[in-house]
Amino acid sequence: MRRIGSLIARHPEPFLAATALVSILAAISLFRIQFNADVASFITEGNERGEAFAALQAKYETADPVNVVLSLPDGETFASRSRLVDLAEFRDALAALDGVASVGALIPDVSPLDGSPLTPERLAAVPEEFLNVATSGPLAGLLLSEDARHSMLVVIPDGDGIQVARDVGTVSPPPGVGVTIAGNPAVYAAVVDILSLFLLLIPPVVLLLLLAVFYANVGDRRLSVLAVVPALLGSLWTFGLISVLGRPIDVVTVIVPIFVLVMGSADGLHFVTHFQDIAAEHDDPSERVISTLREVGTPMILTTVSTAAGFLSLLATDVRPIRQLGLFAAIGITFAGVISFFALPALMTRIGVTAPARPPILGGVVVGLRRLVSARWPAAALVVTVVIFAGIFIPQLEVDSDPLFFFTTDHEVRQAFDRTEELFGGATPLFGEFVFDPADPQQSLATAAENTAELESLAGVRSVFSLVDLAGVLPADAAISAGRELPIGSLISDDGLRFLLLPGEFSAEELRGWLDFADENDQVRIITGLPVLWDEMARLILGAQIWSVIAALVLVAALLLATYRRIRPTVVALLPLILTIAALLGFIAASGIQLNLITAVASSIVIGVGIDYAIHFVAAIDHARQAGDGYIMRAIDRAGRPIVANALGIAIALSALLLSPLRPHHHISGIMWVSMTVAALGALLVIPALLPRAGVREPVAEAADGAGGRA
Repeated sequence: MRRIGSLIARHPEPFLAATALVSILAAISLFRIQFNADVASFITEGNERGEAFAALQAKYETADPVNVVLSLPDGETFASRSRLVDLAEFRDALAALDGVASVGALIPDVSPLDGSPLTPERLAAVPEEFLNVATSGPLAGLLLSEDARHSMLVVIPDGDGIQVARDVGTVSPPPGVGVTIAGNPAVYAAVVDILSLFLLLIPPVVLLLLLAVFYANVGDRRLSVLAVVPALLGSLWTFGLISVLGRPIDVVTVIVPIFVLVMGSADGLHFVTHFQDIAAEHDDPSERVISTLREVGTPMILTTVSTAAGFLSLLATDVRPIRQLGLFAAIGITFAGVISFFALPALMTRIGVTAPARPPILGGVVVGLRRLVSARWPAAALVVTVVIFAGIFIPQLEVDSDPLFFFTTDHEVRQAFDRTEELFGGATPLFGEFVFDPADPQQSLATAAENTAELESLAGVRSVFSLVDLAGVLPADAAISAGRELPIGSLISDDGLRFLLLPGEFSAEELRGWLDFADENDQVRIITGLPVLWDEMARLILGAQIWSVIAALVLVAALLLATYRRIRPTVVALLPLILTIAALLGFIAASGIQLNLITAVASSIVIGVGIDYAIHFVAAIDHARQAGDGYIMRAIDRAGRPIVANALGIAIALSALLLSPLRPHHHISGIMWVSMTVAALGALLVIPALLPRAGVREPVAEAADGAGGRA
């Protein structure tokens, strides 16, 4: 380590130049960043149910519609001629938008009698009997609420659905009529706006909070900034790499730079803190760098690898966005570690460092830690409390299968979906396919009618719409022809009849009952849709939680064993980590936070980050052991403050996620507060409790001097 430190200290220019060059290239590549707002793509790629859903959409050439609900004031209905004329005018205004392929409405755009255009002007003059037929036809059950106060229009995009969803919101409704916009394109439009806002707002706040905590630790503004520089550049390099590879940013990977910035700053903090201590012992900048790397260089390498390993464990999951987050966060942590090990020491040779004018704000932490580790009971109390807490709440852990889990309860998108679901059951419809024999269409329709009745008898099913509904009012040939041209998408193929299943309120058990019905009935090929896919995602997330934790623990244990080459120190370092995972999962259950695409990754992240504290503390203990008894106290003097500062830095900096519009980001903030607190206390209290008491025995005068001098 001395040889490497000497090389960096004596020849810093190449390291600084290489760092600057890569940073410039990464900054330039940011202009190529793209966003992926298609949340459904998370679950349609890489698993069997998702691929079946995509295949059914492709077979019937269906696109995600924008659902627009018009709501009349109390006392009015769409049975009146004037309101039907309003509906037709609004339909035509939507159809005139760029990128709109068609608009399905209660009032069709052409007359079913003669095929001529059914304009608002003509609608105002048609006989009353026609109006009654229009409001009671086969599509009325889909597009008109039971009280006839609400009517849904189905807007089919031709191209950019996100832009269509935005443009639909600019169309003025008829006077006195309320508008609700739902559908996946509306979700995607909201997500794009959120991602843009997130990247502009959250990282700067995270950086400011991190700097404040680091300043409380080192008491020097320049050193506080320098401690964060490696992680900041690591985030920049990571986003640059994502951009160069052409990978779009989504609701999961958008948090990667936050993780890299916060968790990749640990090595920089430890380096500048120890550098500041050693600055009081050496005047030569080169010797300061060499001595600092000798003391913390190996732990810096280990913590970088262990934190990256925690993220890489996410590759053991079957969920693509979680794997992508794990990969790029691990790359970012590695970037930050490399910069901390090479570029930061090179930069420090050019910086004059003196002792702070006054003790740092966190200086008193060392005194408190000395008192706590002088006895074993604080460690025992922590362990017993966490074990009881986890034992009570972990069995209550649940998975969130809500497809809108990332929106807060008061977000307009969620409220729009809830409103549409309440009125029509159509905000999140399911789709399926009956078997169809073109050689015997009458029998196929009769069989489909029987299966429709059975489906509608199942708990949680509101209604099922298919060609059967058209056949009830039209001749078979006319129904089949009409089924190919409906605005809700084609209902017939060469060998199948597509149907829509509109659910009411339903449970996961009822959903699985529908799937079992399809599996057991050879006349029903498939039932699918976003509710089915998110139920599948819930299963994958639970598996991701289990396997990623196992993989992370195995990777970290192997790393520690390869480093220490002994079982005892490996186990000692792992115990606080296991305690942290127990506290984390217990907190997720107790607080009502459910596992989802984002919170499910927390355990593996905490494993990778939490082990850093044990690694640095064990390294400080080994370094202090050479001077005899009292080595635990001397290790606390050296490593206690930066460990506490790093834990606080992560927790406080991630509190910026409370400003995010995405609900799981709020959860991550609380999760990291609990995890970092237990991880730091577990390392600083439990490890000393497992070591001989000689480690805390030292003369009173020496202890006082050590506490005062290091604080």
